[in-house]
Amino acid sequence: MASEKVETIIAGSYLEMEREEDGDKATAKSKLSAFLWHGGSAYDAWFSCASNQVAQVLLTLPYSFSQLGFLSGILFQLFYGLMGSWTAYLISLLGFEVLDGLLGKHWRNLGLFFNCTFLLFGSVIQLIACASNIYYINDNLDKRTWTYIFGACCATTVFIPSFHNYRIWSFLGLIMTTYTAWYLTIASLIHGQVEGVKHSGPTTMVLYFTGATNILYTFGGHAVTVEIMHAMWKPQKFKVIYLMATLYVLTLTLPSASAVYWAFGDSLLTHSNALALLPKTRFRDTAVILMLIHQFITFGFACTPLYFVWEKFLRVHETKSMLKRALARLPVVIPICFTVYIIPALAHMVTFASPQARENAVERPPSFLGGWAGSYTMNIFVVVWVSIVGFGFGGWASMLNFIHQVDTFGLFTKCYQCPPHKA
Repeated sequence: MASEKVETIIAGSYLEMEREEDGDKATAKSKLSAFLWHGGSAYDAWFSCASNQVAQVLLTLPYSFSQLGFLSGILFQLFYGLMGSWTAYLISLLGFEVLDGLLGKHWRNLGLFFNCTFLLFGSVIQLIACASNIYYINDNLDKRTWTYIFGACCATTVFIPSFHNYRIWSFLGLIMTTYTAWYLTIASLIHGQVEGVKHSGPTTMVLYFTGATNILYTFGGHAVTVEIMHAMWKPQKFKVIYLMATLYVLTLTLPSASAVYWAFGDSLLTHSNALALLPKTRFRDTAVILMLIHQFITFGFACTPLYFVWEKFLRVHETKSMLKRALARLPVVIPICFTVYIIPALAHMVTFASPQARENAVERPPSFLGGWAGSYTMNIFVVVWVSIVGFGFGGWASMLNFIHQVDTFGLFTKCYQCPPHKA
């Protein structure tokens, strides 16, 4: 009966891939393997959320600050961080109240489609980011070629069975982003302000909403968040984990983005990657290498749910042979950014629209929000704000910026925003 209930949570029954074999002997080797390889605790979820919330975006937030200015950059990070935590909280409730059979298979599959689309584009972004970063260490190859190389490297994630097996990687990933964030902060402060530095942002509406959209995306990686929650041994503990992870991430993003913008100012408007402005040192090279490894981890997190869905489609998800599953996953390797905010808020309002549904709710809204009235007010605000400011103005600004970049660099340039090659 329990397995049937799990099956209805989301198409594919991800937990089928994480069954443990009975009768395993508790040897020292198996204990060590379980310690490093098999995670599902609240701590594992926190490490996963915190390490995956910022990856390449850690290097582009200073660019957003140059578009927004100090005040708006800081306020938007705090605002979208809290908004993302609220919708992640709603997802943790809806995952058990709604997806567990109430909406039916069509709505369930639609939600799965949104998640998969988001994760697919997120995976592509990680490959492009890898190429952008490695170019600062070795510019003998153009960024397109580096993308092909890292695409082949990231294909090895097909051998990682499930989210449980990312325990050690999530821990290391958080160390990597922490190092990079504080490297950006300290290196910028030591470097000092460049001669004639200016902090003129915001200058145009296009740049302003482009920067705001980047921050919106930073705190909206809920597609992976859902999978992290489902990989927990006690998913009911997830409600505050995302908030705690967001608070930690803010201790990384606010100092680093502020320090880099303080040091380089408007120069960032033509250098979207903060590493491009910092002098080449062993510390910068270390940051680049750590971010490359971290993006490999993030790629795996984004692709793992896609692997599960593909395995289910091919009907190989129950096989015990990891090699067969890895081979089946390979085709997965070979613009839905705002739905993580809007869909949870809308779904929460629709689900609990009737008095009976509110009366039978497993968990009621926090009293400090004003109960159901406060919850609905918050949800309506999220939907309206993200629709108008995020999708409307943000989409308009991003499209104009994209057209400008095409006019400047070309549509399929081999090496986007590359400095002249040094022979």
